[in-house]
Amino acid sequence: MQGSKRWLLQLNTGLDRAMYAIGVYGLPALLAVVSAIALLFWTHQYGDTPGARSLAFRVAQAPDAQVSLTPAQALALLSDPTAPAPVALHDTQLSERPFWLLVALNEQQVEPTTSSIEFASRHATDLSCWNAETLASLGTAGRANSAGALTQFKAGFALRLASAGNPPALLCKAQFVGPARITVLDWPTTALASSGFEFHRNAGLLDGGLIVLALFVLTTALVNRRGLYVLFAVWLLVNLRMAALSAGWDTQWLGRTVPTEWVLRMRIMTIAVCYAVTATLFRELFREDLAKIGYAFMLRAIMWPALPLLVITATLPYATALPFTWAATGMAICIAVFLLGQILYRTRSRVAMWYSASLVVTLGATLYEVVAAAIGVKGMIGAVNSVTAALSSSLLASLAIAEQMRQEHNQRLEAQAELEHTYEAIPIGLFTLDLQGRFTSANPALLEMLGPDVLSPGRHAWLQYFHDGAWTQLYHLVQAQGHGELELRGRKVLGANGYKRYLVKAALARDKIEGSLQDVTEKSRATEELQFMANNDSLTKVLNRRGIERTLERTLADLGEQRPLALAYLDLDRFKLINDLFGHNAGDEVLQQVCTRVSTLLSGGMVMGRMGGDEFLIVMPDTRTPLATVICQGIVSTIGGTPYRVGDKAFHVRGSIGLIEVSPGTRLKDAVSTADRACREAKARHQDGLVVYEKNAVAFREHEAELRLVERLSSNAATDGLFLEMQPIMSLNAPHASLNFEVLLRMRGPDGKLVPTDRVIAAGENSGRMGVIDRWVLSATLSWLNTHLERLKNTRFICLNLSGASLNDEKFMHDVYAMLARNIHVAGHLCFEITESVALHDLNNTRRFIDKVRSYGAKVALDDFGAGYTSFSYLKELPADLLKIDGSFIVNMNKHPANVAIVEAIVNLGRNLGMRTVAEWAEDLATVRTLVEIGVDYVQGFAVARPQSPERLLAASSSASFIEDAELLSYTYLLDKTDDDVLQVDMFDHSRFRNLH
Repeated sequence: MQGSKRWLLQLNTGLDRAMYAIGVYGLPALLAVVSAIALLFWTHQYGDTPGARSLAFRVAQAPDAQVSLTPAQALALLSDPTAPAPVALHDTQLSERPFWLLVALNEQQVEPTTSSIEFASRHATDLSCWNAETLASLGTAGRANSAGALTQFKAGFALRLASAGNPPALLCKAQFVGPARITVLDWPTTALASSGFEFHRNAGLLDGGLIVLALFVLTTALVNRRGLYVLFAVWLLVNLRMAALSAGWDTQWLGRTVPTEWVLRMRIMTIAVCYAVTATLFRELFREDLAKIGYAFMLRAIMWPALPLLVITATLPYATALPFTWAATGMAICIAVFLLGQILYRTRSRVAMWYSASLVVTLGATLYEVVAAAIGVKGMIGAVNSVTAALSSSLLASLAIAEQMRQEHNQRLEAQAELEHTYEAIPIGLFTLDLQGRFTSANPALLEMLGPDVLSPGRHAWLQYFHDGAWTQLYHLVQAQGHGELELRGRKVLGANGYKRYLVKAALARDKIEGSLQDVTEKSRATEELQFMANNDSLTKVLNRRGIERTLERTLADLGEQRPLALAYLDLDRFKLINDLFGHNAGDEVLQQVCTRVSTLLSGGMVMGRMGGDEFLIVMPDTRTPLATVICQGIVSTIGGTPYRVGDKAFHVRGSIGLIEVSPGTRLKDAVSTADRACREAKARHQDGLVVYEKNAVAFREHEAELRLVERLSSNAATDGLFLEMQPIMSLNAPHASLNFEVLLRMRGPDGKLVPTDRVIAAGENSGRMGVIDRWVLSATLSWLNTHLERLKNTRFICLNLSGASLNDEKFMHDVYAMLARNIHVAGHLCFEITESVALHDLNNTRRFIDKVRSYGAKVALDDFGAGYTSFSYLKELPADLLKIDGSFIVNMNKHPANVAIVEAIVNLGRNLGMRTVAEWAEDLATVRTLVEIGVDYVQGFAVARPQSPERLLAASSSASFIEDAELLSYTYLLDKTDDDVLQVDMFDHSRFRNLH
């Protein structure tokens, strides 16, 4: 049984191969042999008829182009002995004037009863003939109609002599358009009919062959969607019209007669269209080869005349347009032949070879006709030759296209083989799924990833290899977007360490899902690790600053009125001591333990992040303030309740927390800044380590106002609302003889209310705009001084504060020097106050500043002396003029003998160094008395006067004028009387200032 099946299978295979060989090889060979035998040995369908005999004729035109000859006049002209001798052919040289012909029939032994005369010229438009003896009309014929014995025949006209009365000679008048050649042929009447049949057979052969070929190429173009094949189909049809024009049957198309008025325009435009299509086909067919050989300018020389030629042939008369077509065609032929030669020489292209042969046939025939018409070469291309040339060139061009198709087919096969090899060898899994999620194809790489049974029935479902919902994700992705990618988790495999992750790229194509699969497990893990490192602190593993700020930013974006948010700022107190005393390793271990302890108290969506050093931010979404307060109390207790053990050491750490309730619309930086302020307050003032700012808390509103002030100072309106007040500084040596004061900065908000000065200073420092503020204060003071200098005769010095930020700003310093230089006449009244801490920050810079401003006559005071890092050793490096003793030593100094001793020591030190002293914050008579006894030079405080407006200051004669306490005022008069006349003058006058150092 098996043997019978095998035998039947072999028999069917053999039959298939035999039929294929017969159809592909046998029948074509048989047809070729039969066709050759027919051409060589079989009888011609129209019989072996004798051919035509050329007759000689006389030809002439009217001597005057404006004169129209009658038949008698023409006969006389042609019969004149001086007339030109008879000729066998005559070229019209593009003349459109009438030609008269005299054909002697009897002299040339024409048999009138059995012969017909053919006037063969496709350029003839009208023909009239007369009997040369009787001048009787034999007939007239044109392209539209005919009469008498004359009829249209093939491309010209014919006259049956028997129907014409057997004339002995013919007198004919002919009119031509184009490069016409006049010939007169004697045909046996039966042979003439056969010649007509053969003419129309050739026309039908050419029409049918080329149209079928064009339709085949057009169908191929539509199937393959190739514009080149459409262009070739058009070229074939245009080539058909060119052959028809050459052979003389261009007066018809598809068996229909072309209107007479269209014929001439179609002829000349056919040449132009053929030029344009041939040039375009040439460029498209050899685009790549032409790019290799260069000569781009020569190709442009072929292409540029195409459009002008179409316009010329469509608008100008036939005779005018024809020379342009000759010139363009001749040039294009030469360039095309040269370029084809270069392509053949350099590329050995078969396409170029076949196309060259086609071009040689087509352009050779065309060139022959052009040259023959242009220079009058004797000869003619017959109808059969035209058909042969057209068919041959078309077939050869078809071979060129076929060769290109073969090359493209081979390229596609090579590409397909390469793709198949790539499909098999590529390390990325490739697959095809149906819309039910079943694998229909998979390459080896995918089989290696998912297993060898992917295509097996029962094991080919997508959902068997990936997590639940993976097929739904993929299906919705390709249905919604057409294509896309997603990362999926594979099913856990026994013995595997965790889940594998895959990157899927898929697209919907022809009701199937085509895609690729990559194992990105290691990459995914590395990415997750990088993301963790980017958003988490490498030491503590909690979020880093970037991570916690992004988390807070997302939480703020989702914050609503019904969704509370608490934000805690945690700072570890004196943690720096652990790093300094025991090293950073111990500090790092403590930080890790702190984060572990705090994390155990956080729940839900609460997140902790390290802002830097020993500062942390805790975001508590959906947590109301009472609960957040309890959590923060627990954190403070947990942090400080138990020591941290690192090796054999134990460390106690305490934490401070600022907790705020965040309102919707709060910006991230404002929320963090407010929480930081609350934390600093907890660190400074609260023993329990926690400060809470609720939404409507005073501190919260103050900080919000401070933040708004920072924004205002950061804008162009930084100095809007600023104004000056002045607090008198009274001399304790001559209270009623001097009017010295300190300039104080004040600011009004947009609502007209005063803004606390310390808030303005803090905002200026936070916004980096203190230089702008200090510059405004100095400029306003100098302007005020210039205006009122005459009214300040008792003023020896005016104090102005400079911030540390401004003192370290080189640009600000240069501006100060420039303002002092411009106002040198009032600069001596200024006394710049520098705080002790700022002076010590950069001693050299401070010394340079003091020297520079003193060179303009200004004075310098060290402010808040004794409150900071007081070191008597630096005083000798700073040539200050005043020491302003910090008010903390002055307030209630009589209750603290130590303060009295400290102030006395400062006074003695200043006196020995040539510096005057000013006591700040003096608030009562008792304090003033003590200061006088100690020897302080000046006093400033509410005991003398509160800050005054500049207007009130100008109305006073001395600082003592502002004293409201009658007892203190009386005491000042005693001070004036106890000293001699020398002391009635302010000890801080200009001459003494110049000699202090």
